[in-house]
Amino acid sequence: MLRAQVCSNGELSFLMEAHDGLSATIAQRSGFKGLWASGLSIACSLGYRDANEASWSQLVDAVERIVDSSQLPVLVDGDGGFGNFNNARLLARKLRERGAAGVALEDSCFPKMNSFVGDRHPLADIDEFSGRLRAVKDTVADDLVLVARIEALIAGYEMDEALLRAHAYADAGADAILIHSRRSTADEILSFARAWQCTLPVVIVPTKYYRTPISVYRKARISTVIWANHSMRAAIAAMRQVCRRIIAEENTASVEPNIATLDEVFELLKYDELARAEALYLRPDAELRK
Repeated sequence: MLRAQVCSNGELSFLMEAHDGLSATIAQRSGFKGLWASGLSIACSLGYRDANEASWSQLVDAVERIVDSSQLPVLVDGDGGFGNFNNARLLARKLRERGAAGVALEDSCFPKMNSFVGDRHPLADIDEFSGRLRAVKDTVADDLVLVARIEALIAGYEMDEALLRAHAYADAGADAILIHSRRSTADEILSFARAWQCTLPVVIVPTKYYRTPISVYRKARISTVIWANHSMRAAIAAMRQVCRRIIAEENTASVEPNIATLDEVFELLKYDELARAEALYLRPDAELRK
């Protein structure tokens, strides 16, 4: 399912960020057909910074809950693979075991820093990162969609460097290229897409250039748009507002109309299924007599 969405230039697809089972369930209920297990959002949910402070095993555990909570394919933000080729292939193998559908690896040095923080973003050597990609491909073959994420534009390099890396990563076995930009317009992304000419499908993350109409990406034959951190950011804003009101008013009367009811929570997490299962398995004889 993920390969059909990401590895195609025929129809634009969308992946919604998820950082836990609840956000995955909400995204599925809202109509999304695929999920992005965001490194930033998962780190935030654990109280860590997006600087490889959360371990690969914590990432894998979070991905398992995301996978189990929805029937959607999950593309995992694997940062740079948490080290060299050996760490990257171990991560990929564990993600496959936990049910992930794909992994995106970025050509950053370990430990990475979030692309939108500061100006220091050292890049991995092209040959070394290509080795990481080959190691992952040899380990999981086609069981995982492998997306190579290029941080050259984030690091301040010219377009030629981004294209050089894209071709190298395609030769190393990547199934798609994620080109990243921190600018407020999509000019860099569109320039890359024109020069790249769909050699491999192109994935984008329009966190900063969100004002660009979606029709522009369809015209450029972009494969996939990732809404990379919006559920996490929405949760922060909502929780902050509720906490401030409760501490100020010392009750929840004004808050209750604007938050989910407990019945909505129970429905979302399928408590009714548990009740049916209890009737079937805790008292099977009584159920059969009915």
